[in-house]
Amino acid sequence: MNPDDKAFFLDAMSDVKPLKSNQHTQQQPAKKPGFDKRVYYQEDENFLTTGFLDVIPLSEPLHYQREGVQQGVVEKLRNGKYQQQASLNLLRLPVAQCRQQVFEFIVQAERAGLRNLLIIHGKGREDRSHANVIRSFLARWLTEFECVQAFCRAADNQGGSGACYVALRKSQAAKEDTWERHAKRSR
Repeated sequence: MNPDDKAFFLDAMSDVKPLKSNQHTQQQPAKKPGFDKRVYYQEDENFLTTGFLDVIPLSEPLHYQREGVQQGVVEKLRNGKYQQQASLNLLRLPVAQCRQQVFEFIVQAERAGLRNLLIIHGKGREDRSHANVIRSFLARWLTEFECVQAFCRAADNQGGSGACYVALRKSQAAKEDTWERHAKRSR
């Protein structure tokens, strides 16, 4: 350090007083590296409605087709031509539990890239039976998911009027895979 720098430093520090020594300091242990689960894990909020319900008559089969879904796809779904990749059984469960299970089932199926599902809701003998109330709620809930493209009554050997098939939209990865297969075939 040259003499000018030393003089400048001493001048700048002339009014500084040293701190009194404190012998009772506590050192905090360093935080372990990692992630805060609250930041990275966020529960999906269940948006399915539970308000007033128009009960669907037993004579009316469950059916829904989102705009733009081809009729041939719905026909194959109705005839059980698509292999079911997962199923959910809602028999004798309370409405609140059915609501939660349907929400979790559809969200997990979409994340896993599944397309064809079977949901068993049960058969009732009367329009106001518990099974038909669940069936009516299910029809409403499934239309609230953007990923649900269609649903309909299941084939007799898979539950008939006591179950329904659900078709989910393709994941982006499945769309790209289909595009690649068709592109290779056309070469």
